[in-house]
Amino acid sequence: MKNGLLLVDLQNDYFPGGRMELVGMEAAAGNAGLLLAEFRRTSSPVIHVQHVSARPGAVFFLPGTEGVEIHKSVAPAKGEPVVVKNYPNAFRGTSLLEILKNAHVDTLVLCGAMTHMCIDATARAAFDFGFRCLVAEDACATRDLSFQGKSIKAAEVHAAFMAALSAPYAGIVSTRDILKKKA
Repeated sequence: MKNGLLLVDLQNDYFPGGRMELVGMEAAAGNAGLLLAEFRRTSSPVIHVQHVSARPGAVFFLPGTEGVEIHKSVAPAKGEPVVVKNYPNAFRGTSLLEILKNAHVDTLVLCGAMTHMCIDATARAAFDFGFRCLVAEDACATRDLSFQGKSIKAAEVHAAFMAALSAPYAGIVSTRDILKKKA
């Protein structure tokens, strides 16, 4: 089995001071950085995903802004592909599937943001394409949501989506567990 790391939307607008700050983004990015360092150390495939807002009325990840840039803590190194997407599913309208196939990846380790949006959509699509998926749950972040007048805290949103993905779409694991297996 060949593991590949997919870093999804770890962009400035999700960090403190950004246009769509997420709960726990700095901690999630710290864990994503640990995964990134290990995948680089073992010369395993690393793919960065960058969302660029293309829909009318979008308020974050706007083209040409500082917020759309990948955060410096997990910035791509020379030779690491960056897949630019316009939808939650990182496979839709991109070359991601081709990149993964060309790299002979069969197990995809996902991290990034937002748990309830792009991580969920991308993990489900990857599963449908036949990849074994692992989501580094502590390397993902989301935000508070509301539904029918009720506020749902980010931790609850995150837990619900991790629970939903856990069967059959992905193994839900910690960064530490992934690093132990790679060591």
